[in-house]
Amino acid sequence: MRVNERIRAKEVRVIDEDGQQLGILTPQKALEIARERGYDLVEVAPQAVPPVCRIVDFGKYLYEQKKRAHEAKKKQVVIEVKEIKFRPATDEHDYNFKMKHAREILADGNKVKATVRFRGREITHKELGIQLLERLEKDLAENGIIEFRPRLEGMQITVVFAPKR
Repeated sequence: MRVNERIRAKEVRVIDEDGQQLGILTPQKALEIARERGYDLVEVAPQAVPPVCRIVDFGKYLYEQKKRAHEAKKKQVVIEVKEIKFRPATDEHDYNFKMKHAREILADGNKVKATVRFRGREITHKELGIQLLERLEKDLAENGIIEFRPRLEGMQITVVFAPKR
């Protein structure tokens, strides 16, 4: 977007401040018309053939663009990833408590990263961690879907659940 600069094209499509097309003019003629009316000439679509220029008050134009960007940002949904940690020998009550908490997180529309962390020689029994995560997958089946399958990363196995739409 360029304002009152030299526009390299030989011809440009000009739109006035009311949104009416003035036609295809030379950049000099379009700039002259804009200055007569007390406005700026702004190139809004340089990729078009011929490029599209608009006669507007540049300050007001920038303000409206900033306002549109702010509105779009307001409507944007931010999804957080919350982590729940397990151990291979997690007790039944602890498992149920954490599983219910994971359901609440998924119900709020956030993702859940479930991690089974191994210490020392526990890593030789990876199957216990995998069984725990498979059980968690079955328990959370109605609330979420698996985004990333269980995978071993160092001394832990992780899986990510996303809320069902």
